[in-house]
Amino acid sequence: MAKETNKVTAELRTKFGKGAARKLRVLGYIPAVIYGHGTVPVHVSLPEHKIGLLLRKANAILELDIEGTKQLTLVKDVQKDPFLMIIEHIDLIVVVKGEKVQVDVNVHMDGESFAGTIADFDTKSLLLEVEATEIPERLTVSIEGLEDGAQVHAKDIVLPEGAVLVSDPEALVVYVHTPRGEDEEEVAADAETPAAAAE
Repeated sequence: MAKETNKVTAELRTKFGKGAARKLRVLGYIPAVIYGHGTVPVHVSLPEHKIGLLLRKANAILELDIEGTKQLTLVKDVQKDPFLMIIEHIDLIVVVKGEKVQVDVNVHMDGESFAGTIADFDTKSLLLEVEATEIPERLTVSIEGLEDGAQVHAKDIVLPEGAVLVSDPEALVVYVHTPRGEDEEEVAADAETPAAAAE
């Protein structure tokens, strides 16, 4: 399923540095830089509120209108204040429809493993090569009914049509295990059974 492009009006920036960036954020804008395709980096400002909403989805594609010039971009990096968690800066890369890019896509577990077991992630995302406008929001792996000791590797996960796995196919993604406390209780119960029978 194609990822929707998100239209955003951007303005060119001519002032740089921490002071200029701080003033932009006070006015409700986020400083950003657009890289890619051998072009000179373009410095722009983006509307903070709208960008904050769009970035709720990983690997967001933004269709920028830069003072009348259309530019399709992929969000590559988002820098946030570690305490206030506000967006301080965004790096974007130029993309062309039909062009393939490499992106990390989060993995989501669906279903429930066998009763008494727990499924945990060893790897929470996989690197894919996929068309820029066809980046999946997430990958889904079914753990329904998987028993203790079961493992799901990168190669086992179904990818969207056209996507290619770049991560190691043997990379462990999900493993199913029995909580250690329950194992100990079972061992203790087994040890007590013969004694109880002897009595």
